[in-house]
Amino acid sequence: MLLNPDEVLLQGPEHAPLLILAHGAGAGYQHEFFEQLVPLLIDEIAILRFHFPYMQLSLETGKRRPPDRLPKLIQSYKNIIPKWDGPVFIGGKSLGGRVATHVALELNTLQGVIVLGFPFHPIGKPDSFRGEHLAELSVPTLICQGERDNFGSFDEYRHLSLPSQVSIHWIRDGDHGFKPRKSSGLSWIDNLQYVADEIKRFIRCHIPRSGEY
Repeated sequence: MLLNPDEVLLQGPEHAPLLILAHGAGAGYQHEFFEQLVPLLIDEIAILRFHFPYMQLSLETGKRRPPDRLPKLIQSYKNIIPKWDGPVFIGGKSLGGRVATHVALELNTLQGVIVLGFPFHPIGKPDSFRGEHLAELSVPTLICQGERDNFGSFDEYRHLSLPSQVSIHWIRDGDHGFKPRKSSGLSWIDNLQYVADEIKRFIRCHIPRSGEY
């Protein structure tokens, strides 16, 4: 497929593993979160960021729009996956990561999924669990989750039962964007560096051996 440069941003080494990252519900791929995290990754990973159609239309018109329904988001994500000479991982921030997990249920050519802040439930509605399908994932999946995430905190989900191929790495004192409180003694960059290191480790562990891809 041809990638529209107005809707996507590709950075990193040309022949590296590719990680596609989708944005969250209310901010595009140029959000500060990505602007801080991506430079910590592109020394060894190619990163493709893109806008879901509803976000692209919002940016073009200047009018805020709600996300499309999940089936349309899933199809939009599938449409953006390019042919790539190497391993392909998908993921995203919040909503984008949730959509990626659904895409992974439909495609068997992916090496793994990386979710940055999974929205386990809407804010203030812990009974509305959105993670039932995670038990059906067959590809390796990494979820990086802030301990204080108001979409699903450590206290809420530290005992969550998940299949062996799905792991949650808790980010110390992090909120939904992994920002810690000053009292923690940590900085946002500390947490983002930890996340970047975990992403790199995960991808290294799940790159096929020579001749397997």
